[in-house]
Amino acid sequence: MSTLRVALVQLYGRPSKKECIANALEQIRLAKDRGARLIILPECFNSPYSTAEFGRNAEEIPRGETSQALAKVAAELGVYLVGGTYPEREGTKLYNTCPVFGSKGELLCKYRKLHLFDMDIPGRCSFKESSALAPGDRLATFTIGSLRIGLGICWDKRFPELSSCYRQLGCDMLIFPSAFDPYTGPLHWELLGRARALDNQMFVALVSPARDPTTEYVAYGYSLMCDPWGRVLCRAKEDQELLITDIDLKLCAEIKQQIPILRQKRSDIYELRALQ
Repeated sequence: MSTLRVALVQLYGRPSKKECIANALEQIRLAKDRGARLIILPECFNSPYSTAEFGRNAEEIPRGETSQALAKVAAELGVYLVGGTYPEREGTKLYNTCPVFGSKGELLCKYRKLHLFDMDIPGRCSFKESSALAPGDRLATFTIGSLRIGLGICWDKRFPELSSCYRQLGCDMLIFPSAFDPYTGPLHWELLGRARALDNQMFVALVSPARDPTTEYVAYGYSLMCDPWGRVLCRAKEDQELLITDIDLKLCAEIKQQIPILRQKRSDIYELRALQ
């Protein structure tokens, strides 16, 4: 496998959870029709992004209705499906979780957001995920052929150590379902995607909900894919949009050979390790 066709699915929310799921399934089928093998949904695609709503829309993974619908369509179409994120309930705790389903509908892995979005820019954006959600405690990867892919969620990409840990685990691609706000979005969204790609010489996908100014929390939009040179391969606008891009998997090895920063790290002076 020298190339992989990837779909970034930027979705509008819908009035009900069932309608959100139906909208996602329709776009997943369109992505398959356009040849995508890996399909990625945005953060919190089946629920309003609201601390008051997380509990009402939470479900067990993979037994809940959203997981069952995604597993079924992944098996039906024979695709790898990154299920964006949705609120997960386990016992008394809630998590912001990204599940991944394989081409037979099996749950390959799930990632719970490690760094919770607690931010306060007065008059611009205030949010406190930790008032409703618990943080995850482990990394998550999956493979498509020889390509190893790591997972993060939105706020996680502000922590370069996390991406570097995935680099050490042999990942050549990172996926961040993300709902950035419209204030920090123009300042940092593309910059962070390109920086994580360039620093780690890997592909980085940022997949956002579409922008809806009528919601309590307004997402930035502008889903994008960056390559290991730090270039933007494709970019959405603000509305619901399906992006399709082919990534050249030979590029990672070529860049690591040409610019061998990974071999030149001074492990005698500093080191980073994932504690799992």
